[in-house]
Amino acid sequence: MGATPREDVRRALVVCAHPDDVDFGAAGTVASWTAAGIEVTYCLATRGEASGDGSRPRAEVGAIRQGEQLHAADTLGVGEVVFLDHPDGAVEPSLALRRDLARVIRRVRPDRVLTWSPEINWDHVPTAHPDHRAVGTATFAAVYPDARNPNAFPELLADEHLAPWTVAELWLADGPSLLRNHAVDTTEFFDLRMAALRCHVSQVGDKPDLVDRLRGHFADTAARYGLPRGRLAEEFQVVATG
Repeated sequence: MGATPREDVRRALVVCAHPDDVDFGAAGTVASWTAAGIEVTYCLATRGEASGDGSRPRAEVGAIRQGEQLHAADTLGVGEVVFLDHPDGAVEPSLALRRDLARVIRRVRPDRVLTWSPEINWDHVPTAHPDHRAVGTATFAAVYPDARNPNAFPELLADEHLAPWTVAELWLADGPSLLRNHAVDTTEFFDLRMAALRCHVSQVGDKPDLVDRLRGHFADTAARYGLPRGRLAEEFQVVATG
């Protein structure tokens, strides 16, 4: 079931699998949050080291992509970027990943968490990377019940003094279209979101049609939600979890 987004959000955490995931799918939304004074933290399960044509060592690719993500985050005013160093292309919703995410949630204490849906978007299968869905599954478990439960990973409290934290709201990106229930008007942030995406040079290069393609996509999204012609929007499934 869906929920109306909260208005009392001070801190938000974005959890994704790879560098560039957030900048393809939600950078306009993140830009709108930072512009509104919300403190945003990124948490990436991997450094994206399994991308490319195989001509470069994985460690080198990961370092390049890490740098690109840091640059993109800075472009949008994101305050912190955390890399968990799980293996790119082999992410599993394991207890280890859940513990890592619960640790970040308890430290950051976000009111809102945005992550990728654990379900397949059958309308656009190329975005349904198994790493995305694994991260979505693990993040949901970290939000509920792990981060709020003092008996889940008790070492976080006993050894690291990280008190339980309840996340009030979960946003899911790229899930099945019938479950999406909220659009963010990102028109005023389109140029900024494209600047962040362009930071990922190793992934987007100089694709000349990228701006027009994404503008068309977000215009179609805005139209589905009844926004005026010329507006652009990103859409999500918003769920109350508090």
